[in-house]
Amino acid sequence: MIALTRLRLYALLLCLMPLAALAAPPDLAQIRLPPGFRIEHFASVPNARQMVMGKNTLFVGSMNAGKVYAVPLRNGRAGPVRVIAEGLKLPVGVAFRNGDLYISAVSRILRIRNAERPGNTKLETVYDTLPTDVHHGWKFIAFGPDGKLYIPVGAPCNICKPDPDRYALIARIDLASGQREIVARGVRNSVGFDWHPQTGQLWFSENGRDMLGDDLPPDELNRVSQPSEHFGYPWCHAGTLPDPEFGTAGNCAQSTPPAHALGAHVAPLGLRFYTGKQYPARYRNAVFVTEHGSWNRSRKTGYRVMAAILDGNRVAAYEPFASGWLQHEGTTREKVHGRPADVLVMPDGSLLVSDDHAGAIYRIVYRE
Repeated sequence: MIALTRLRLYALLLCLMPLAALAAPPDLAQIRLPPGFRIEHFASVPNARQMVMGKNTLFVGSMNAGKVYAVPLRNGRAGPVRVIAEGLKLPVGVAFRNGDLYISAVSRILRIRNAERPGNTKLETVYDTLPTDVHHGWKFIAFGPDGKLYIPVGAPCNICKPDPDRYALIARIDLASGQREIVARGVRNSVGFDWHPQTGQLWFSENGRDMLGDDLPPDELNRVSQPSEHFGYPWCHAGTLPDPEFGTAGNCAQSTPPAHALGAHVAPLGLRFYTGKQYPARYRNAVFVTEHGSWNRSRKTGYRVMAAILDGNRVAAYEPFASGWLQHEGTTREKVHGRPADVLVMPDGSLLVSDDHAGAIYRIVYRE
């Protein structure tokens, strides 16, 4: 009886401990950065995916954990992490507007009103007509400059011809009226997007299909230039590669090519334009892209944060910014230390990186 009581007490203490205290900060010595940059552990958040800033709180979605987390910020540092929603289906996406937190949960968009007020955890459904498919059903979400909520819906398969008005698209929803518009079509699966701070155009990442070998097709960084533009899926990949099952050369001529073709299977997820002032001028309005990393390639690739340096709407350079979560040991052995999932520019101009593999959030700062 005494032993059982002690076990229960120990379990209770674990539940009451801040989440950040339960996990040791990962070793970041192997992470390579450009000169002048430094990476540090910011917070421990299990299965951390999309991030969004409130006024004084960082909110973080998760994939397999089924939880959404709140990280209070105190003088730029992370306070004790707490769970504000749990038991949800793939609550990857989080968006913040007018004090309220919005959460994606496959077929539903949920809301917590006044989410930064302690004790506010009540969930209400604000939109529930999204597809219920789990395959590519997790969703990155964000409010656009027009005040509408942008929601991607991936294809419910690796390669197929789904209903083009329900799948393989990016839509925007006016939550007040429920009106839905399709912004981009032919998008196999996008798990990250942002708006150019000068042009206002939507840029998004796209994960290409599998089972065409190690080096095909390229994943993509795309730009929307007109409403309901078609980006090729399932007929054409990366603007040049007809699908062997569904495509023809003519399909590629009719689809929008990517702003930049990425490596095959690097799995680009979250992306953000750099709008801060802390980093050198080279990175102003650059796009930081998280490459989550390959899952079935014979030699792994990705597992890093990349920087797309722009010249107007042209990608002038696409280069590693933070790498080293994938370590090659000899000619055959590979070890994964982390998988970057999202990036977020902090008010001070530093960059946060979420890592769902290590259950961590890092901060990258620049000091001359």
